Amino acid sequence: MKGWNLGFATLIGMMLILGSCSSGGSNRGDVLFSQGKYEEAIKAYDSFLAAKPKNVKALYNRGRSYEELGNYPQAEKDFLAALDQDTKNIQVMLSLSNIYQKQKNHNSALLYADYAVEVPGAPAMAYFMKGRALHQIGNTQEALREYSAAIKMDKDFGQAYYYRGMLKIATDKKRSGCEDIGLAIRLNVSIAEEARDKYCK
Repeated sequence: MKGWNLGFATLIGMMLILGSCSSGGSNRGDVLFSQGKYEEAIKAYDSFLAAKPKNVKALYNRGRSYEELGNYPQAEKDFLAALDQDTKNIQVMLSLSNIYQKQKNHNSALLYADYAVEVPGAPAMAYFMKGRALHQIGNTQEALREYSAAIKMDKDFGQAYYYRGMLKIATDKKRSGCEDIGLAIRLNVSIAEEARDKYCK
């Protein structure tokens, strides 16, 4: 679906804020990451992790740096190592779901989104990402349910309205789908305008 990769990358970037690590090289890594200097950030995290190899936030942040460079295997390795240390870390689960989604490994994306949803206090993003994975593998009814769950938790979740609307339109629920597209536009989801022009005139 056009706009998915860019829109989702932006959304996940907003939702998964880079966590700060404890003192030393990790903080330097965080600064470099925020400046877009991902290769230098990785070196800073390497130095920090040499002394503290089980530090969850440093592992996660190094993984995010690899992800920004498009090195998904290394990002996956760091995210899994972080999750080994903190098995209920929703942020790490959602990042794993995200990189699998980027690689079109939708079953693995669903697996980690599902893990995130099961953690008490899971955010709307977890339900949205579960919906995206279900949507991609063609499980439309469950995808609609998860998008709706995300919207119930966050009434201003524009991307959830957009993808729910597109799925409704694709399953012959045009009127309701176009209502969702309109809500997405009002919530500043720019790709929704193209959908309105194409499907809702």
